[in-house]
Amino acid sequence: GWFHTGDVGHIEPGGHLRITGRKKEIFKTSLGKYISPELIENKFKESSFIDTLMVIGENQKFAAALVVPDFPHLRAWCAIKEIPYTSDAEMVAMPRIKKRFQQELDKFNKFFGTTEQVKRFEMIDHEWTVDTGELTASLKLRRRFINEKYDTIIRKIFDLDDNN
Repeated sequence: GWFHTGDVGHIEPGGHLRITGRKKEIFKTSLGKYISPELIENKFKESSFIDTLMVIGENQKFAAALVVPDFPHLRAWCAIKEIPYTSDAEMVAMPRIKKRFQQELDKFNKFFGTTEQVKRFEMIDHEWTVDTGELTASLKLRRRFINEKYDTIIRKIFDLDDNN
């Protein structure tokens, strides 16, 4: 028999079930491809530069991400590279730091097929917490809230504000 739990997973060698995400989180791109964001997010969070990441792209041509840096790690990296650390907001806007995060995304994109690869990203200048509203009490992403709160940034990522 089968359990209808709403989880998505696969059978590992040796017969163990590995849960990789929730069915309700899966979205479809405008090209008809399905993406499981949790699988991608969990892989990218292995990076010491990334605290939190949310994959977006429902009804768009490609997957993108909102990236919350691990600010303590970023401060330490800046110190090693002799980059004066002013503020989180100024740091995420700095081209050299954006380039470093692009390298990090490129490294992790290699684990995914073309459809699942994060093609564009924007960095967020503050941590996501329960208090700021982006996370639930169990520290899961509040996707609808994040989509609404960061609508302007998301529109920029997908070039939705051009007047074509």
